[in-house]
Amino acid sequence: MGMVSEFKDFAMKGNLIDMAVGIVMGAAFGKVSGAFIDGMFMPIVGKLFQVGDLSKYNVELSPAVTDATGKVTTAASAIAVGDFISAVLNFLIVAFIMFMVIKSINNMKKAEAAAAPAPTPANEVLLSEIRDLLKR
Repeated sequence: MGMVSEFKDFAMKGNLIDMAVGIVMGAAFGKVSGAFIDGMFMPIVGKLFQVGDLSKYNVELSPAVTDATGKVTTAASAIAVGDFISAVLNFLIVAFIMFMVIKSINNMKKAEAAAAPAPTPANEVLLSEIRDLLKR
């Protein structure tokens, strides 16, 4: 039972729970960002460059080969340029948002550190006065 209680203590620490919440929120934000890039941004950019939906844009290396009955014997080979561009844009958006979150957290920590130091306890003040009197 000792190992179970150690694991419970580990799992219930604040940092681990905060990290789990951050991972879940990051995954959800990644989904939102992906939906924005693939569903809204890439079709508009594809329309501007006249390639259709840019997220589905491929550079075909070799076409699919079919036999006389129309059955595909060799699948088409293509480079998924649109998928790569979508993934890069999605990464950049998520990385930028994470940068902004971390930057704001660091600014808040600096502001807390710059706050006025706590007053010296009375017993330490008395001890320092006694020390100063003894030096004379």
